[in-house]
Amino acid sequence: MRLIGCRRKWLLTTGTALLGLLFLLTGNFQSCEEDMMRGIWENSIDMGNRRCLDIFYKTLNLSAQQSICSQIIGGDQTAIEKTLLNSLDVTRRRTPLTENHYWNMTRDCAAFKRERKYLNFALSKEEKNFPIAYSIVIHQNIEMFERLLRTIYTPQNVYCIHVDRKAADSFQLAVRAIASCFSNVFVASKLENVIYASWSRVQADLNCMEELLQNPVRWRYFINLCGMDFPLKTNAEIVRSLIVLNGKNSMESEVPSATKRERWLFHHEVKNQISRTEVKKTSPPISTPMFTGNAYFVASREFVNHLLESREIQKFLKWAEDTYSPDEHVWATLQRIPTVPGSNPYNSKYHMSDMAAIARMVKWSYMEGDITKGAPYPKCTGTHRRAVCVYGCGDLHWILQQHHLFANKFDPEVDNTAVECLEEHLRYKAIYRTGLM
Repeated sequence: MRLIGCRRKWLLTTGTALLGLLFLLTGNFQSCEEDMMRGIWENSIDMGNRRCLDIFYKTLNLSAQQSICSQIIGGDQTAIEKTLLNSLDVTRRRTPLTENHYWNMTRDCAAFKRERKYLNFALSKEEKNFPIAYSIVIHQNIEMFERLLRTIYTPQNVYCIHVDRKAADSFQLAVRAIASCFSNVFVASKLENVIYASWSRVQADLNCMEELLQNPVRWRYFINLCGMDFPLKTNAEIVRSLIVLNGKNSMESEVPSATKRERWLFHHEVKNQISRTEVKKTSPPISTPMFTGNAYFVASREFVNHLLESREIQKFLKWAEDTYSPDEHVWATLQRIPTVPGSNPYNSKYHMSDMAAIARMVKWSYMEGDITKGAPYPKCTGTHRRAVCVYGCGDLHWILQQHHLFANKFDPEVDNTAVECLEEHLRYKAIYRTGLM
């Protein structure tokens, strides 16, 4: 007997994996016609396919309190205040997943991916044809890492995980267990002992860059993250933002203050921490000025390939190894060297702030305030670490209106609702092409 809507020729295309999965998981996909698959693949789904999408969504939704999340993301202050008050109740706090949980779950990779609801197919032709490479540098909080990976995961991308060499053995083993369940996720073969504000943070990304270039996936752009980052966009939205860049990179790159200039004027030594000596350094071996920015950026494949192959760039990187917090001036300076692919001229018209770049949204405590009175962003509703906002659910409405691809910092132990609602918003939007708002 012919199954309505399940045509044999679908099984010959990548897209048919979607319908096959839906049928197997729900047993109730018999009225969805061929136009649904065509619609998903060509980004032209209409409301006539809503029932099919609903069935699909039910198999992959992440079980957030969707009604509350819709209100929170929509900026409903009553819902936000109620949620923040509830978070103070110790009896309501959830127990985070531990390394042991992940060791046990990943013993059966198929079950792990099914139970954790990973996407195992591209949701559009555009996404499939535009793979992205990720470097994720982590050292703790296994659940937050796995939730980040799940949210950005799609099989056409490739993910390099750099685990701090001094991280607990149990953490490292859990990360490797998770990575072992995916052919396109791997732990970097060379791991650094990452010391705050030292060269090791840059080297961690360089290690991943080198391996990502050797990977058979012909990725188009590189994005680096840490374990407390979380996306603000779906993979489809990220791809479209990268296509618009048209080969250009996007990263903060501004004129350094007098204080920041001192970071590369003296030789620094690293033991358990970084410390400045009184030994003066030589001038940087480049003909262009130095700039400052931050550690996180979006760069083209050509940029990554050039910096690993160029003798000029390698000489500059070697010079920068003993500077203070090189991740905040190395990338920003490379972005203004004319011979670097995707770079911008060092003319003042091309200075770019972190708010103008698309890579990462960060709220600094000393700049928060009333945006109607000139503050760059509203006050943090969570807490602060090293002057950076750890977002609360009350921050979601504003940050989701920004153009940034990712935001930092999130921590489910500070506000799990913020992470949960963002997860559900992005999963819903990936499937329905519209958010919870």
